[in-house]
Amino acid sequence: MERLPAFELRRASSLAEAIGWLAGTPGARAIAGGTDLVPNLRDGLGSPPVLVDLSGIAGLDALVAGDDGVRIGANVTLARLASDAALAQALPAVVQAAASIAAPGHRSVATVGGNLCVDTRCVYYNQSEWWRRSNDYCLKHGGDTCHVAPHGERCHAAYAGDLAPALIVCGARVEIAGPDGTRGIAIEDLYRDDGRAHLALGPGELVAGVVVPVQPPRARSAYRKARARGAIDFPLAGVAVRLSADAGRVASLAVGLTGTNSRPLRLAGTDAWSGRAIDEALLADLGKAVQKQVSPMRTTLTQANWRRQVAAVAAQRLVRELAEAIA
Repeated sequence: MERLPAFELRRASSLAEAIGWLAGTPGARAIAGGTDLVPNLRDGLGSPPVLVDLSGIAGLDALVAGDDGVRIGANVTLARLASDAALAQALPAVVQAAASIAAPGHRSVATVGGNLCVDTRCVYYNQSEWWRRSNDYCLKHGGDTCHVAPHGERCHAAYAGDLAPALIVCGARVEIAGPDGTRGIAIEDLYRDDGRAHLALGPGELVAGVVVPVQPPRARSAYRKARARGAIDFPLAGVAVRLSADAGRVASLAVGLTGTNSRPLRLAGTDAWSGRAIDEALLADLGKAVQKQVSPMRTTLTQANWRRQVAAVAAQRLVRELAEAIA
């Protein structure tokens, strides 16, 4: 890694001040833990003139449980999320996802907002400056060709955040603060299927927090990821599942996926399985649906079809395990 580029660090004392600086300074970036942003800057992936530090904003690190659900502030650290015993009972998939991210040192400073907004990744993008320069750069940064799909017109870098699919299956909404006030959207709507611009945030907007509703009775959730190493690595394919079942039949099923597309996604079509027996026929249909809807490309050192199959198998295993736990 190279030295960090020159920048001005501004420590915001309020959300309004941070938004004003971000909106009024072209190219400014928000930073909290910086575990994704700083390594990218050292690799020459951007040179923002201003970094707006969010870590001192009061209330942005609040984690509050109420009768209507849980609000998780954007500055809540992953370590805090992963170690919350009450949350582990209410939202196990979210806690498992947080605990799977990077290493303990990273989780002690990395934040919920940062993980939700983590940059997309590709083997042609996440390299040193001299490597990218010698390979003619790429469509995501500095070039005009996607080396993954040279004849296409879009970037296929993959989204690799772990929290998003777990929050998606739990029905979370994200709070976005910006120059025009605060708005709430379904968390899947925070993302676009575009490796170059995967976040649906306007100028000056930032993620302020996440609200997760109370989960349905008897619902169980879990998260599982495949990665090259047993720790530290981003997911090559990550799957979150929330299942409610009654007498061995599906009451509701939600599946979230990450690491395979340029955005995290909710598996479509699961509502049609309500009332079906949780058997091998259902699991076979689930596997087929996952393989059809994910679209991994050659963005990692592993084969795209392997990631597709791993995502399908992980979803099948999680549904089977959750069904057995509910019975």
